[in-house]
Amino acid sequence: MSKTARLPLAALAACLGLFYAGHSVVHAVAQAAPDHLKTVLSQMDSASAKFRSAEADVKKLQFERIVNDTSTETGSIYFLRNGSSMQVGAKFDPPDAQILEYKNGVGRLYNPATNQLQQISAGGANAARSEAFLTLGFGGSGSDLAKAWDITDQGAEQMSDGSKTVPVEKLDLVSKDPSVRGSFTHITIWVDPARDVSLKQVGFTPSGDTDTTLYTNIKLNQPIDLKAFEIKCKGKCSS
Repeated sequence: MSKTARLPLAALAACLGLFYAGHSVVHAVAQAAPDHLKTVLSQMDSASAKFRSAEADVKKLQFERIVNDTSTETGSIYFLRNGSSMQVGAKFDPPDAQILEYKNGVGRLYNPATNQLQQISAGGANAARSEAFLTLGFGGSGSDLAKAWDITDQGAEQMSDGSKTVPVEKLDLVSKDPSVRGSFTHITIWVDPARDVSLKQVGFTPSGDTDTTLYTNIKLNQPIDLKAFEIKCKGKCSS
């Protein structure tokens, strides 16, 4: 499977984790106080209750250790709370220009160059994995994060979100699900708990690869033009 085709498996079918360049980071404190994590998770709980949608610019870097190569993709992404579930869509800039969608438990990836549409169901065993990744920010509550992951609070930092500098908490996560640990040994996120959004996520694979995702220019709880993210096959899509 190509690097780009790995996206819905690691990010969409797992529902969008991991999409460090471009962020201005000022390292602040070392380790957080032991009880500070409770405060962070409580902030995420409060923000999650108010979360309706988010839209952002996204930059994704995939590093493959065996060939010492990093691929980069840029585009835009949205998260939309749809009842009790989350709908996610993304479109990427040329030359890949792929469009992906996660909706009603199904992930789809469309490649306009080949008119190919891949579909991945998040049912069965994939459902638990998808739910685990949904807790990584953008509406996921702190309570759900703690249920799915063993969390180490690595302290507060200041990070640019593209237009301003905001306080974030650096959390290192180890999944409680062995199947997720088979894909990512651990994931580090930089989360703005006051808004319940992630500015950066880095997934570390057992083979030594990394998947890094950066989110900038985040618009929270504003109308989203879903038509801009529509998958439109040219005639009949190939699969």
